[in-house]
Amino acid sequence: MSTHLEEDHRPWGYYQVLADEQDHKVKRIVVYPGKRLSLQRHRRRAEHWYVLNGEAIVTRDDEEIRLKGGQSADIPQGAAHRIMNPGAKDMAFIEVQTGDYFGEDDIERLEDDFGRK
Repeated sequence: MSTHLEEDHRPWGYYQVLADEQDHKVKRIVVYPGKRLSLQRHRRRAEHWYVLNGEAIVTRDDEEIRLKGGQSADIPQGAAHRIMNPGAKDMAFIEVQTGDYFGEDDIERLEDDFGRK
């Protein structure tokens, strides 16, 4: 049985919030081919990214990590990070946020392909 969750569309793809609790938040995120999220950091949360399908290039501070379905990466609180889909098909991953606050206003964008602040 599948429940339809609201999709929040962005220039790079879309996401669905699977859980939003006091101590964690979980999103399913889809990134279109050739697109990437903004380079950003968070003061109040850490993230764990688990790639479901497709391929991803994760930037974490000065590292570049290539992932495919079944692989994951941890993003510590305060680390500059982004994820990109270098493949020809949509890439999907699960993001588990942990910390004490999960609002969208805890995003500090350092660089953005779409001119967002």
